[in-house]
Formats: sequence, C-alpha cells, structure tokens
Amino acid sequence: MRVAALGAGRMGRGIAHVFAYAGYRVDIVDFKPRAASDAASLGATATSEIASNLALLRDLGVLDEAQRQAILRRIRVVALDAAPEALAAADVLFEGVTETLEAKRDALSRACRDLRPQAIIASTTSSILADTLAACVTHPQRFLNAHFLNPAYLIPLVEVSPAQATSGETYAKTKSLLESAGKVVVRCAPSPGFIVPRLQAAAMNDAARLVEEGVATPEEIDRAVRSGFGPRYTAMGMCEFIDYGGLDILYYAARSMARALDAPRYEPPAIVKRLMDEGKRGAREGEGLYDWRGRDLAGYQRELVERFVRLYAHLRLLPRPEPMDRLAWPNPEQEGRHR
Repeated sequence: MRVAALGAGRMGRGIAHVFAYAGYRVDIVDFKPRAASDAASLGATATSEIASNLALLRDLGVLDEAQRQAILRRIRVVALDAAPEALAAADVLFEGVTETLEAKRDALSRACRDLRPQAIIASTTSSILADTLAACVTHPQRFLNAHFLNPAYLIPLVEVSPAQATSGETYAKTKSLLESAGKVVVRCAPSPGFIVPRLQAAAMNDAARLVEEGVATPEEIDRAVRSGFGPRYTAMGMCEFIDYGGLDILYYAARSMARALDAPRYEPPAIVKRLMDEGKRGAREGEGLYDWRGRDLAGYQRELVERFVRLYAHLRLLPRPEPMDRLAWPNPEQEGRHR
C-alpha cells in the first residue's frame, strides 16, 4: 500500500506524518512548477517540520529516536517533474491543495492523468462538497472527501463524506485505511461544514460575541471552556447530552434564550419539538435522538460518572475530599491546595 499526499503544505505534511507513523510509505507531491533550488528548499522545509513534530513526540515519551528515524525514512517529497511516477504508484491519493474550487479542479484533473483507474482519491477539503469535486475526476466512483482536523497527526477524527457517485468499496477501503492509522472515522452526508466545523463555528462565533458584549473576558470564557464545556462533551457526546438532560430542557431553555437575547439563532430546531410532541423526550422516556429502549440506564449512569471522574482526574480538576470539618470561610490563598 502506497499513499500520496498532493500538496506540500500543512495538510500534506500532516497526512504524511499520519501514514508514515502507521507504517506506510508516503510521497508528498509538490504539484507546483518551481526552480530546482526552490523545490529542494520546500522539500527540506517539509521534512524538517515533520522531523520536529516527531522529535516533540519523542521528548514526550510517545516514541524513541529509532522509531522517529524509521518514520522519516518512509517519507519523501517529490517535485513536479517526478510527480507522474509517484502518482502512478499511489494506491490512495489525499488531495490537500489550496482551498479553492479552481485550484482543486486543476490539481485533480492533472493528477488523474497519471493515477491508475483503481486508485482512490480523497480530498481533504473543509468547505467544498464531495459531489462538486467528484465531477473533477475520472472514475468518480473512487472519489470522496476525507476531512482531517488540524493538527492532523494529533487529532484522531476524520470526517468522511462520500459523493453520490462514491462506491461502497471506496468508502470501505478508505475507512479501513484510516482506522489502520489510528483514526476515528465518522460518516456524513455532503453538507457545508461537515460536522465539527459547523459545530465549532457556532461556538466560536458566540465566544467572540460574549467578548464583544462585555459578558466575560477571553480568559474567563476559555476557563469556562477548559473546565466545563470542553470536558463535558469529551465525556459525553452532544446528542447524548441532549437526551440525557431531556429534549424539553433544551427546547424551553433555547426558546427563552432566543427571546431574551433577541437572537433567532438560539431557537430550537423543528426535530426537537417534533420528538417532544411524540413523547420522545430522551433517555427517561426511552427514545429521543437516540433509541434508549432496552438500555440499562443505571449502568449507563455509572459508566458516565466514571468517564467524568477519569477525565477530570487526568486534567487535575477533580477535588479531593477534605479530611477535616471547615469552621471558617475558605482562605483564598489556599484555594489551589485541593487541585
């Protein structure tokens, strides 16, 4: 199995790191015409960045120096004149060129001249739909989107979005390859923003609005995210949390906020009202966004508490029990001793 990353920028380097780390040989294909000296300089820069990231992982005890060197030996940077040979040898191509339709159309159409008909093509786009890009390649049944989150070598999630033309075999092979490299694959329909970019855009915009409105400082907002919002949705998913608390809580809280802030964006979506009207308010009714029927809810709650305990202990945010009765107000100077 040989992997190629089309484009020598941040995404191409991250993908090379991911698959070389997992044992695959990877070609980073620089698809731009450059003078020989410029091509050599870019190759050295790309290799140096990957080597530096691997060195940091070594220093953190994730791998040793021998493993670092072995990973680097699996990666080569290929200039434009050698691209046809590298592309012809590729089993899977991950396209990561500039995030414009024009740049991707040009790169994909040129790459198809040298790729074998059975080679899988995956775009790492964060904004262009798979159906749009599938029209840019030959044999579109082998095409799909595979959106990595930066830094690609650290964050395990990859959002895979097949086009209408994508074959089941293409999706299955891509998912298997990504999972073999330690990635967590989620499937989503062709839709602007996929899953995570859409969720995080809403959250980041409101974080900026909170600063703009003087509700809190950036430091306080980020403290709230690191100690509450972030860990909560690490221990349990967002849809899981909606069902656990109850769709009715979301519905009434969201409507109240929309009116108080005069912000229609907070109005609950129609699916929440429909499920409520059907008596499917979440875990306690047995159905909500999830189907909870037959689940051991007591066992689930114990598992959930265990997740929170382990996570907050790891983050050093889990308080220890106080062995003595407190008879006075807490001393602010000693607040940190229970952390």
